[in-house]
Amino acid sequence: MAARETPATRAARAAGVEFELHEYEHDPRADSYALEAAEALGLDPDSVFKTLVVSRDGDLAVCIVPAGEKLHLQALGKRAEMAPTDRAERVTGYVAGGISPLGQRRPLPTFVDEWAMVHDTIFVSAGRRGLEIELAPGDLVELTGAEVRALT
Repeated sequence: MAARETPATRAARAAGVEFELHEYEHDPRADSYALEAAEALGLDPDSVFKTLVVSRDGDLAVCIVPAGEKLHLQALGKRAEMAPTDRAERVTGYVAGGISPLGQRRPLPTFVDEWAMVHDTIFVSAGRRGLEIELAPGDLVELTGAEVRALT
C-alpha cells in the first residue's frame, strides 16, 4: 500500500472521506492523461476529471474539468491562461499528468466544473501518473474549498 500512498491520499485519509484508488499502467506516449486513465480503467470519460493549473493575473488556481472537455479560460476572467508546466509542478509538488487537486504543497484556489456534481463519484489524479482517486464530488469540493461553476 505504501507505493500507492501520495500527499493526495494522505489528505483524503486525514479528512476522513471515503475514497477508492484505481491503478493502471501509464503509457508515457499518452496525449491526455485523464482520457488515458478513463480508457485504461474502462471508465466513462465524463466521470474522469483532469486537474489544470491556470494563471489568473499572475496568481495560480486549479480547475477540475471533465477529461474530454476543454477549459473555457474566459470563465475565469480576461487574463486567465494556462500556467507554465514547470511553475505548476513547483507550486503543487506534483508532476504534470499527476497533479492532484488534493494534498498540494501549497493549496491553491480551486474551481470544479458543475458537471462533476451530477455524478455519485468522480475520478481525479491521486498524485502520480497511473493512479486515480475515486471520491464523491461533494467531498472533493469540501476538501479543496472549491467553487463550483461552469468551466467548459
